[in-house]
Amino acid sequence: MNEKAKVFERTYRSYLEQVAKVDLAGRADRLGARMDGGELIIPFYGKNYRVSAGGVLDSMGKPADFAVSVVACKYVLMCPETAPAAGDWMTYRDFKDSGPLVNYFANNTHRIIAETFSGKLDALRAVCMKIGGRPASEAAGFDLSIQFDALPRIPLFLRFNDRDDEFPAQCTVLFRRSAEHYLDMECLAILGTFLTGRLLKG
Repeated sequence: MNEKAKVFERTYRSYLEQVAKVDLAGRADRLGARMDGGELIIPFYGKNYRVSAGGVLDSMGKPADFAVSVVACKYVLMCPETAPAAGDWMTYRDFKDSGPLVNYFANNTHRIIAETFSGKLDALRAVCMKIGGRPASEAAGFDLSIQFDALPRIPLFLRFNDRDDEFPAQCTVLFRRSAEHYLDMECLAILGTFLTGRLLKG
């Protein structure tokens, strides 16, 4: 196991130790999740994962990948006592603690999606629908506006304008202001890059 993998493993184990100390059942409703046999069932981009002190497992009972595991654990651990107001849609850079990861987020979500689907608006629309997106009502002024449910309390809003004679394709991924009450900035960045990966895989 290389050093990076060791760090990941230590981080994950630390989160699981913290998960073991919380009342999962007491947080289920607040997270939009449900309990099943002592495990918390959390939908992540439309796929259910089982979270407990024993780990984060997919629907087949296999360990989830590290990114999903970290996000699921933090979602449980950061659960607010009362549900915050959803708030306005915001770009990642608008969150006060996003500074160190702003460029990373822009390069690994906005730029990649825009460059990959430039001139391929219909293909982007099709893949968005395929992976669980739905047309958003706030669509004025954009060629494509799609909402995704990354987690029950954390929707994402993808806005895309295709290239034209004057401008290149542009993409923006937005979060509700309340997202910062459920996840830290690293995990919100993971939600964006995970979506990008799903879109590219088709």
